[in-house]
Amino acid sequence: MDDVNWRAIPAPYTETACDRILAAMPAKAALFATGSNVDNHQGRDILDRFAKARHILGNHTWTHRGYDSVEPEWFERDILQNETLLKSWPNYRKIFRFPMLKEGKTAARRDTLRRFLADHGYRNGSVTIDTSDWYYDQRLRERLTKEPKFDVARYREPYLERLWSHAGYYNDLSLKVLGHSIPHTILVHYNLINTLFLADAVAMFKKRGWDIISAEDAFEDPVFTRQPQTAPAGESLVWALAKETGKFESILRYPGEDDVYEKATLDKLGL
Repeated sequence: MDDVNWRAIPAPYTETACDRILAAMPAKAALFATGSNVDNHQGRDILDRFAKARHILGNHTWTHRGYDSVEPEWFERDILQNETLLKSWPNYRKIFRFPMLKEGKTAARRDTLRRFLADHGYRNGSVTIDTSDWYYDQRLRERLTKEPKFDVARYREPYLERLWSHAGYYNDLSLKVLGHSIPHTILVHYNLINTLFLADAVAMFKKRGWDIISAEDAFEDPVFTRQPQTAPAGESLVWALAKETGKFESILRYPGEDDVYEKATLDKLGL
């Protein structure tokens, strides 16, 4: 779970968001916090509550600037500034996730950050199942701004089915690339759509035969030590491993997930 942008969650959902998200999690998750979002009373309270529930805490930069939009040295300082804040929590681990999953347009930029992370004891908190939950959330919030009495439940089924579609695609791709099942990490955000429907999403995966394991157990799998030699680097780890082989061009797109793939569907549904 990324960002902790609690300010973007509109009333009347703000006060219950943390309760609902924590209640929805059946296993210990990984929360990748952006420091500028949590360097305040509300943000610290959220991190305290995640720590009490024994979820692990990871680094997602201080500002959430894209790596390719700044110089590597600036980005490195941004990571370390965030570490200064987050390391005071006992559940903090040296796991780093790139904003937008973008790890460098060129091999040189990619390798510069890989060396920096290794030198500072970090591992990559890779995503295997990428999603566009942030876009569903954006559309829902925009709708509520225009129509405060809009029925948010209309987003439930489209959102759940899209998560299921993402999971199926990346799981199938992992079987094609690696030849065996892996523990997956699915990307979701601390936002309104998950305040409303994360519990339903977890229930759906369980009902359809998936087991829910802890983030720490998932990250112990050797696949998370892989460093695909792709450029541009990033996206889902499974996507990058497939890209690296050069054998799956017909079923890969770049970027792996983005709003352009979701807009027509939501437009058609009137959402």
